[in-house]
Amino acid sequence: MEKPNNELLNTGDAAPDFTLPTHNEGELNLAWYQGRKNVALAFYPGDWTPVCGNQIPGYQAEIERFDQYDCQLLCISVDSVPCHVAWARSLGGLSFPLMSDFYPHGEVSRRYGVFEEERGYSLRVIFLIDKTGTIRFIDRVDLAVLPDNDRLFAQLATIG
Repeated sequence: MEKPNNELLNTGDAAPDFTLPTHNEGELNLAWYQGRKNVALAFYPGDWTPVCGNQIPGYQAEIERFDQYDCQLLCISVDSVPCHVAWARSLGGLSFPLMSDFYPHGEVSRRYGVFEEERGYSLRVIFLIDKTGTIRFIDRVDLAVLPDNDRLFAQLATIG
């Protein structure tokens, strides 16, 4: 059963499927990973912003840890693909996709209940989705706070 727009999903819910364009691989579909990999789905407010400018490179620095847990990292904001491309280049490149929830504006963010209607961007929320497509962990972090990667990896360790 799909949740209404902008109601935050819960652990145990099926992760809503989506297809979005990325900065480096054309379009990607969440369902493709089902049965193959765990997914860390990180919604963030926007490229070129101070906390995001630490969050996203912090994931790149930990990419081998994601691999150890058979986990694909997918990052989503409402920025456009060209904005993602430019930002990824400015960061020295990224080995995981930045996904564009640009048009229709915030549609996927709304389906996950993380779209800030008044400001027009996604909140900082990380969903950990297991190989069955079930949400196993949700970490909603204040916009001004950098998410704790160790907390995320501790949760990844519990799902194998």
